[in-house]
Amino acid sequence: MLPALSLPRRMTAEALGSALLLAAVVGSGIMGERLAQGNDAVALLANTLATAAALAVLILVFGPVSGAHFNPVVTAVSAFEGRTPWRDVPPYLLAQVAGAFLGVAAANTMFGNAVFSASQHARGGYGQLLGEGIASFGLLVTVLGCARHRPSATPFAVAAYIAAAYWFTSSTSFANPAVTLARSASDTFTGIRPVDVLPFVAAQIAGAAVATLLFRWLLPAEKAPA
Repeated sequence: MLPALSLPRRMTAEALGSALLLAAVVGSGIMGERLAQGNDAVALLANTLATAAALAVLILVFGPVSGAHFNPVVTAVSAFEGRTPWRDVPPYLLAQVAGAFLGVAAANTMFGNAVFSASQHARGGYGQLLGEGIASFGLLVTVLGCARHRPSATPFAVAAYIAAAYWFTSSTSFANPAVTLARSASDTFTGIRPVDVLPFVAAQIAGAAVATLLFRWLLPAEKAPA
C-alpha cells in the first residue's frame, strides 16, 4: 500500500511530478530541435537524456509521497495489484492529467510558443501503435519486476527502459496516456496530433494489461512489497 499520507498531498505530488516530467520532455524536445539544426537524431538524443534523467530524479523525490506513478496505467495496475486503493484512482488520474498539461504549458511558454497549440506531428499507423504497445508492456514489466524484487532500483530501471525505448520503438515510447494527451497540445518536436491520441492510449492500455496478466501468471504467489 501507499504511504499513510493524506490524499491531497499525494495528488499534489502526482501533479507536480507529472508537470516537471512534461516540462522536461517537451522543453528538451524544443531545445534539442533548435540546437540540432535539422538533425533529428541529435534532437532525439538530447530529448532522451533529459527525459530519462528527469524521470529518475522525480521518482526518487516523489516516490515516498505518492508512489510516483505519473501515469494512469501505472496507477490502474497499482490498484489491480492491491497497492493503491481503487477510490484513489480517479483523483490520481485527475492530478496526473492536470499536471501534464501544466508542464506542457510551462515548456511552451519558456520557449516563446503559444501556451497550447494543437500538434501537427503525425504519429499514426499500425507500426507506431505496435511500438506503443511494446513500450507500455516493457514499462510495466520493469515496474512490476522491480517492485517485487528490487524496489530500490525502480527509479533507475524505469529511466533506463524509457531511454532505450525512445530509440527501439517506432513511436519513441510515450507509454503514458496523460503524457500522450498533454503532448497533443504542443506543436513541437515531441507533439502528437490530437487524432492520433486515442489509438495511442488504446495501445498503451493493451500493452500494460498484457504485462500485468503475464506477471500474475509468472509469479502467482508473490505479494508485492509496499
